Amino acid sequence: MTLDQIAKELGVSKSTVSRAISGKGRIGSATRGRILSYINMQEEVQTESAAASSLTNCLSVVIPNDVYSDGIPYFHECLLGVCEAATLMDYHVLITTGLTNDISAIRSLVENRKVDGIILTRSLENDLALRYLAESHFPTGVTGRCDYEEILQVDIDNERASEELTSLLISRGYRKFALIVGEMNYHVNRSRYAGFYNAILKNNLSREKQKIYTGSTQIELLDAMLNDIMSDKVDCIICGDDVICTRVMSRLQAEGYRIPRDISIASLYNSPNLNCFSPAITAINVSARLIGNMVGKQMIQQIRGQEYDRVINLDYEILLRKSTGYLVP
Repeated sequence: MTLDQIAKELGVSKSTVSRAISGKGRIGSATRGRILSYINMQEEVQTESAAASSLTNCLSVVIPNDVYSDGIPYFHECLLGVCEAATLMDYHVLITTGLTNDISAIRSLVENRKVDGIILTRSLENDLALRYLAESHFPTGVTGRCDYEEILQVDIDNERASEELTSLLISRGYRKFALIVGEMNYHVNRSRYAGFYNAILKNNLSREKQKIYTGSTQIELLDAMLNDIMSDKVDCIICGDDVICTRVMSRLQAEGYRIPRDISIASLYNSPNLNCFSPAITAINVSARLIGNMVGKQMIQQIRGQEYDRVINLDYEILLRKSTGYLVP
């Protein structure tokens, strides 16, 4: 603003404004304070306006590259949730493919200010993308958990959910389990693994009698796992997620095993993929679309300088179904 504009707004002379700014000349302290306060307020408004005008009104959602080959429903539902929130809040969504050891696409988005914020849909141990975004102080959200305090996080308590489901199965008479989870560099798999063992220890079961499989669940490896599980007379298989459960259930039924008469099965994550099986599968149910919706909403509120929640734990439910019938203690 010019001196003339300030003087007109405050009803003082141009010379009075000049003396207030320079600190020279005779002028009352109250008048000087009023003029300087007004100038500071206008500068803040202009700064906020400039920041707002530089926004792209666009978020990037980073989808892992393996989603396209494995067709994992979680990420599609999560993306839909983000898009719903963005649409309601007058934002757009840019989909980016994430590679574990290559963050060049994310770096380009940040350095060229192509988006206002980035949402990662998977969290890894020693995650290069999360570390880069945190160190860049760029608005970032994740559907999951991470160790960076400034990162916005939305998820369920997977460790508690895994412990609760395992404990419930133990209460129904199961004593010998096989846990099959994917790569252990994923935060979610580590949490589910920890929850399983919490239940085993709290219920005084032998840890050594439980069978644990981590890593790849490709067909050639899965067949060997299942042969080992069935020959060792395991009571119940707990699958780390819906993709693993789909593969396990398909292989067991293809080999003629009867669920739950020959062996029971449960999943630590439910999805529409599991609806095609009979009997229905016991699973932990949570809305991936709601997770995406919440992280999108909180991210936009953060970008706009509005109040937001940095960490949100959503509710879940355990769907107790026919794939885990009662055992006789």
